[in-house]
Amino acid sequence: MSIEFGREICGDLNNAQTREWLVTNGIGGYASGTVAGSLSRRYHGLLVAALQPPLGRTLLFAKLDEIARYNDLDYPLHTNRWADGSVDPHGYRQIESFTLNGTIPTWKFACADATIEKQIWMQHGANTTYIRYTLTRATQPLQLTLKALVNYRDYHGDTHGNGWEMNVEPIEGGVCITAAADATPLYLTSNRATATPAHNWHYNFDLAVERYRGLSDREDHLHAATFAVTLNPGESIVFVASTDPQPNLDGAAALKSERIREQKLINIWKLSQPETIVCQQDRPAWIDRLILAADQFIVDRPLPDAPNGKTIIAGYHWFGDWGRDTMISLPGLTIATGRTEIARSILLTFAKYVDRGMLPNRFPDAGDVPEYNTVDATLWYFEAIRSYYDATADDDLLAELFPVLAEIIDWHCRGTRYNIHLDPSDGLLYAGETGLQLTWMDAKVGDWVVTPRIGKPIEINALWYCALRSISKFARQLGKPYKEYESLADRTLIKFSRFWNPDLGYCYDVLDSPDGDAPMTPRGCIAQAWTVSEVLRAWVGTEQF
Repeated sequence: MSIEFGREICGDLNNAQTREWLVTNGIGGYASGTVAGSLSRRYHGLLVAALQPPLGRTLLFAKLDEIARYNDLDYPLHTNRWADGSVDPHGYRQIESFTLNGTIPTWKFACADATIEKQIWMQHGANTTYIRYTLTRATQPLQLTLKALVNYRDYHGDTHGNGWEMNVEPIEGGVCITAAADATPLYLTSNRATATPAHNWHYNFDLAVERYRGLSDREDHLHAATFAVTLNPGESIVFVASTDPQPNLDGAAALKSERIREQKLINIWKLSQPETIVCQQDRPAWIDRLILAADQFIVDRPLPDAPNGKTIIAGYHWFGDWGRDTMISLPGLTIATGRTEIARSILLTFAKYVDRGMLPNRFPDAGDVPEYNTVDATLWYFEAIRSYYDATADDDLLAELFPVLAEIIDWHCRGTRYNIHLDPSDGLLYAGETGLQLTWMDAKVGDWVVTPRIGKPIEINALWYCALRSISKFARQLGKPYKEYESLADRTLIKFSRFWNPDLGYCYDVLDSPDGDAPMTPRGCIAQAWTVSEVLRAWVGTEQF
């Protein structure tokens, strides 16, 4: 289940610097970079720690500049691109292959007749990154020098040294870096290398992707220490960057633990599948890759009364957890992978954030107050619960969540934030106010809302209809009154035909907007059609339209 690139990719800078890798730690932190080893984004780094899981992401450890000395010759293994356009050194030329083996990126560097293997992974549940070097082939010892470049900033920002003095202190096996009096310390340690503290700023790294995005494209990083070791053939060294003052320095054991965790995830999926699928000899390897990739998005969101709470990261590198994205992706990331207990935890976690009948749109990187500016996240919550219940028949969870769901429907019927309310004249859901973007078309530039969609959006009302059918089903299952929900759903279904525009031959995008009924936009037509068809097909036969 590996992905591999050879010299045709790795040895060409344009190709190698546009292939990116990512590893995660299950609490919102990550490490990421390019196959070439060069930085091209402000989001690249070997330890972007989640200091307030799953958020508070902070770049602590930017990169390692590695030089192998073998047979009296120096071989740079790192690559740096500078703001003046130059590339120095060209360490990508030493890369013989790059392999993503499971979730662990692995490089093989060729230095004359010597081969060095490099692996990167993170400890699950900790802000700890491991980098392991193994001299897999050689005819004599090899000296490896590692220059550690650090930082301390929000992962959306950039740093310009300007005389910034960090505190770099020697500790057993490495150094401790404290960027400021109130900063979280960073511990750089090794199981066998000799560490020498340093304090030299490296200026003007070029961030090409940020320039393409129209953002600041230069950054400085601090060379805080140099680690040196001599490796004999077959020997390894592990380098650890962590917010833990005493991380496990047994690289072999840490790597084994990660491999066991990966295999456990695959085994969980196998146990959830029919035997005929699991036993297929030609089962595609990409299935295992998808299972492991899905796990990277599932992270902790601990609460005072729910320390094991879970959530879903909306996307790397820059997104946190968003209500809409979490509920849409939950069936695929958890139920399809056999991890229904994770789905259950996520559903319970988000129930604690329901306020005035709404799920949060997102959790800001700074601050504890969620933002509730979304109309569809709450309705997708019903779809996620329906998918979970269809897979598990978990009546206990249904009973626990039902009061929350009933409250949500009640708030929508009588009206909640942002003019979200049920129109009693046709049973359709209205949403929106000037200056707000409440649907998935949420682009906003300054005060300009690109697609306001004030009124009755088509996919919102498809979701509303399905939410009513779901709660009716749940009420019947629990022996609770359900006829009012069925009546509301029947009315919504009848009036849903208002969306059809016979003159155009397709549906309106929004009804009753301030400017009248709005037709589908090119951007929205495919996504709207998918949403409407997917959520409605669970409840309505196509012959009813």
